[in-house]
Amino acid sequence: MLELLIGAIVTIAVGYFIVKGYKPAGVLLTAGITLLLITGLLGYDVLPESITATGNLVTDTMEYIKFTLQSRGGGLGMQIMLLCGFASYMTHIGANNVVVKQFSKPLSVINSPYVLLVAAYIVACLMSLAVSSATGLGVLLMATLFPMMTAMGISRPAAVAVCASPAAIILSPTSGDVVIAAEKSGLALHVFAVETVLPVSICAIIVMAAATFFWNKYLDKRNNTPMERIDVSTIEVNAPAYYAVLPFLPIIGVFLFNGETIPGLYLDIYTIVVVSIFAGALVDFITKRFDGKKTLEDLESCYEGMAEAFKGVVMLLVAAGVFAQGLMSIGAIDNLLGLAETAGAGGLALMMILTILTMAAAIATGSGNAPFYAFVELAPSLAAKMGVNPAFLIIPMLQASNLGRTVSPVSGVVVATAGMAHISPFEVVKRTSVPVLAGLITVIIGTMILVPMTA
Repeated sequence: MLELLIGAIVTIAVGYFIVKGYKPAGVLLTAGITLLLITGLLGYDVLPESITATGNLVTDTMEYIKFTLQSRGGGLGMQIMLLCGFASYMTHIGANNVVVKQFSKPLSVINSPYVLLVAAYIVACLMSLAVSSATGLGVLLMATLFPMMTAMGISRPAAVAVCASPAAIILSPTSGDVVIAAEKSGLALHVFAVETVLPVSICAIIVMAAATFFWNKYLDKRNNTPMERIDVSTIEVNAPAYYAVLPFLPIIGVFLFNGETIPGLYLDIYTIVVVSIFAGALVDFITKRFDGKKTLEDLESCYEGMAEAFKGVVMLLVAAGVFAQGLMSIGAIDNLLGLAETAGAGGLALMMILTILTMAAAIATGSGNAPFYAFVELAPSLAAKMGVNPAFLIIPMLQASNLGRTVSPVSGVVVATAGMAHISPFEVVKRTSVPVLAGLITVIIGTMILVPMTA
């Protein structure tokens, strides 16, 4: 329990210093290094098994920072930088203004920005079927839907919250955690994903959409949040109308190059964004009468946007990754597992305990998959001992891990979207908190109604 106590103290300290205005990246990195050093002093392994130890506590800690820079900076970080660069380029050549002007006309009949907010949330949830990465989807939405939402009078924090939360509830029947959950539940994938999980997910999304409407409306009014609907006539447009298609090229690409629409042709999000940048530059080159010098000058805005993303977003992701590893290596998550394993409770109480512990671990680490993968291993054996249907335990855990990530100020999707909007991750978490709580309650009630407790 000492390890759990240390993890809790450091986590509280992180929250305190960030609230006090300290730079989040520095706070998270310092906390992560502290936890890793304490881990070594307690005699535990600092590095995961996949990384070769250097033989020294301090250099092992630095080795993990290097590993995180390589993995997050070169993988997810590159995806974020590409999308941010693409968004900057679209703004620079005037494509985003064309989108706002074109789409504002039909949407202007809707007077309430909160109705538009709900519509954007539902669209974002449907996008999760095509983009499996929560962070990747959040950044993609920030590059495409966010400018339109704010132009239509939706406050910046509310718009960011929508971009950060579509992956809070699982819809895709083929995502990795759903496949594992079905296996551990002892059910066929189609039965588990479509007949069991999907109805609960749909109910949760409906409830969360309603909560998003009322909670953001309340916060905007209480905090007097700036909300300025742009007068379409005042928008200066220096690009032709067909440029309205360009900002949506990554979204079009996600659906077009998924390996099914065009059989055998699959492109990952990195390649899709690169293709989108190239296509945008080609269209701009032709439109500007083959002025290659001007086209290349305009592309500089893309590179500048990528650099800003590394400074403002990617380093936050790296710091959050080091912090999460610190919590896991010191044994805080193992202690939570131990609490779940020793819980002598009935089926409903056991489901509640596992759900809360999974969500708590997701909030602390900022990861949706890692806590679920750890806790789901317990479910079959606990279910067998208690005579409980494994699916009754696993479905709420599955959803809680993703819901918890959405209210974690250190999760990749929250950090990335907040960084792109230049607001605090805690502001995003405040906006997602009530909808996530409503979603969690709906998931628990839905499971109790739709899934039999006993096998």
